[in-house]
Amino acid sequence: QVHLVESGGGLVQAGGSLRLSCEASGLTFFTSTMGWFRQAPGKEREFVAVIKWSGSNSYYEDAVKGRFTISRDNAKNTVTLQMNSLKHEDTAVYFCVAKQGLTWYDRRDPFTEPANFDYWGQGTQVTVSS
Repeated sequence: QVHLVESGGGLVQAGGSLRLSCEASGLTFFTSTMGWFRQAPGKEREFVAVIKWSGSNSYYEDAVKGRFTISRDNAKNTVTLQMNSLKHEDTAVYFCVAKQGLTWYDRRDPFTEPANFDYWGQGTQVTVSS
């Protein structure tokens, strides 16, 4: 059974930083594309970032480019989202996602569809006070 467990959420002031982590188990991590989505109250789930199984490529949602960085450690089965210069509009529940099978696209758009990911974590709350 696949488990994706997020940690690192919390309350932070605007301009601050948080580091989210996701530990994966039950899947072949080093061949899985990993990513993050978020969902704010009353809104649909939104793509944030994705990283290739090798760690060599990544895509970001435009609003977080230059502020967020996704990385992975295949030896520890973890993916991390470093979030800097946080804004109030970053407030949301953040979900770790996984797609098995050495899947990678040469453009961002397919990764923005939640249905294209096989597994989801339970989510971690990030609240940015303005």
